Amino acid sequence: MSQPESAVADAQAGGLGTQEPLAALAKRYGLRRAIARPRFHVYLRQLWERRHFMLTYATSRNVSKYSSSALGQLWQVLTPLLNAAIYFVMFGLILGGAHGIENYPVFLLTGMFVFTYTQRSVTAGAKSISGNLSLIRALHFPRAALPLAYTIQELQQLAISMGVLLLIVVWTEPPTLLWLLIPVVLALQSMFNVGASLVMARVGSNMRDMNQLLPFIMRTWLYASGVFFSIQDKVVGGARLPQWVANVMYLNPAASYIEVMRDILLRDKHDPPAFAMAGCVFWAVFALGFGFWYFWRAEERYGRG
Repeated sequence: MSQPESAVADAQAGGLGTQEPLAALAKRYGLRRAIARPRFHVYLRQLWERRHFMLTYATSRNVSKYSSSALGQLWQVLTPLLNAAIYFVMFGLILGGAHGIENYPVFLLTGMFVFTYTQRSVTAGAKSISGNLSLIRALHFPRAALPLAYTIQELQQLAISMGVLLLIVVWTEPPTLLWLLIPVVLALQSMFNVGASLVMARVGSNMRDMNQLLPFIMRTWLYASGVFFSIQDKVVGGARLPQWVANVMYLNPAASYIEVMRDILLRDKHDPPAFAMAGCVFWAVFALGFGFWYFWRAEERYGRG
């Protein structure tokens, strides 16, 4: 009798209470659970092997998103521009957010596009597990592929938005060599978004009310990130709050990426804090490392229940 057959026979006997426990039998014969969590480095390799699936999944979602509308993929450009126009009227003109800020349209658009990339990645990540239970239960693949695919989808959308933004900037500001840093900043932001998306994917898979709380969390984060206004001018200059309050707001990851991107596009017209770039690097490395570890720890539980 072969070793697997012996294991099955022993397991059947063990079920009758005449042999050793099933866990001990599995260990003796070197058997592992079919859905057992792989080791971390193996898990990362499995994700890399499925990179084409993630890219195809993200692209197909972007294409199908506007397939039923008359303007089709043009909405990928119109949606961020219409949102920015509404915010410009409300916060720039009516509420006076543009006061004292040179080239406020570029200032606003940069904040809008950068923040929206993170906001949509985190929100989509929170729903990536709970919204794909049928796929998870039908196929065996690293579950982290889903929040990663959603972040890739939002990165593809951001590429279009940034193309529009750069055209507007060229109309008002001369390009500089600093523009070469744009891919670097976006890569750091993408690292942070992946990590945050993975954390929210695990939280969202267990916490049913997270989808109801997320809009309030994201709205608070939006206003705390200086998307519509200069943090230094409004918090320290306008509200007369201590400088440390502004520094805490600058240290939030969304504000760090916004401030650095504005410094690149509005050179000599925007003065970010000196530690903004360091914040970008820190949040990218920390979020990516912690996010993968935190999500991987619960790999066996996704899709259960």
